[in-house]
Amino acid sequence: MTLRSARARIIMLSAASLIVGCGSVATGRTSAAPQQQSIAAKAGDERITPYHARFGRTRPVIAIVGENSGTELTDYVIPYGILRQADVGEVVPIATKAGPMTMRPALRLQPQGSVADFDARYPEGADYVVVPAVVRRDDPALLAWIREQAAKGSTLVSICDGALVVAGSGMMDGHRATAHWATAGYRRKHYPNIRWVDDRRYVADGTIVSSAGISAAIPTSLALVEAIAGRERAATVAAEIGTPDWSPNHDSRRFHPKLGRNLSAFATTQYLNGWFHKPQALGIPVDAGVDEVALALTADAYTRSNRAHAYALGTNQEPVETLHGLRVLPERTDARSLDRQVAVPTGRPGLALDRVLTDIARSYGRQTAYGVALDFEYPGFNG
Repeated sequence: MTLRSARARIIMLSAASLIVGCGSVATGRTSAAPQQQSIAAKAGDERITPYHARFGRTRPVIAIVGENSGTELTDYVIPYGILRQADVGEVVPIATKAGPMTMRPALRLQPQGSVADFDARYPEGADYVVVPAVVRRDDPALLAWIREQAAKGSTLVSICDGALVVAGSGMMDGHRATAHWATAGYRRKHYPNIRWVDDRRYVADGTIVSSAGISAAIPTSLALVEAIAGRERAATVAAEIGTPDWSPNHDSRRFHPKLGRNLSAFATTQYLNGWFHKPQALGIPVDAGVDEVALALTADAYTRSNRAHAYALGTNQEPVETLHGLRVLPERTDARSLDRQVAVPTGRPGLALDRVLTDIARSYGRQTAYGVALDFEYPGFNG
């Protein structure tokens, strides 16, 4: 079962519990859990520990690590793009093995190298390791590498359900952490030694940093910029990308599939769209210099609607370098094989998701757009 289908199952099991009148949803969330009551930190207190140089480095080394068979697209690309935009460190996009990386729910990337390549280049380890959600979150090689990096003093930064990977490595035990709201029950059941937190876009607990679902990668990345280069630099980057607020303040409950609009939207995106509509083959032209954050948000959101599947459309099959040097592998070269094309929104990439959701609403209906926003755990779109 893929991570996406697992989340869908959790969402709809939660909805079913509401329909039969159960007092708590299947995610296991309760209003007065002792574990939650013991967590005293306020949202405004979430500050990533400021960077301190090691090994004579003038800039931190930041590894973004994926798993070749399936890595969440936005979880991987957003931190890469924002950190490269900020120019605050050496950002190295890698995968467990050499070769292409299949992204979920769409696109294929060619990472810069493997974890072995990284180790050869940086034997002292990374200063930060960004861990996105992956399909094979129990991959022994990935878990072992994360443990090795932690032992070398790396700060681990999980994005969305990348927290399940870090939790599986054992490195989160005893720490406060968060992840996508839909896996809350699973996390509390399977990783009881972690103090799971709701209502945060990100949680910072020493050398463990974690984000909420999908779209929270943006404020988390900006918070990391602040930790490395200061608040002024983070504010400049935030303005450049169109995201002025990177606070951890959040309301997880608004995304749950409660009776009414939320439940209807989830039923539409997770089931009805797939039952009653054949997904369109959606081409996204990728040219050299395309903004990788806007590209990822576009491909992810359209595909998550279950009304389309996004493909990178190139003039040939050669890798295309994005604005900050990430290599995208074109999947289609003939536009005639596609049902539709959409352009990557230009301008500030932090605003791309709003523009894409607006087009999804126009093309596939407001229920679908709202369902995608809920899945993204994105508070900026009300349908």
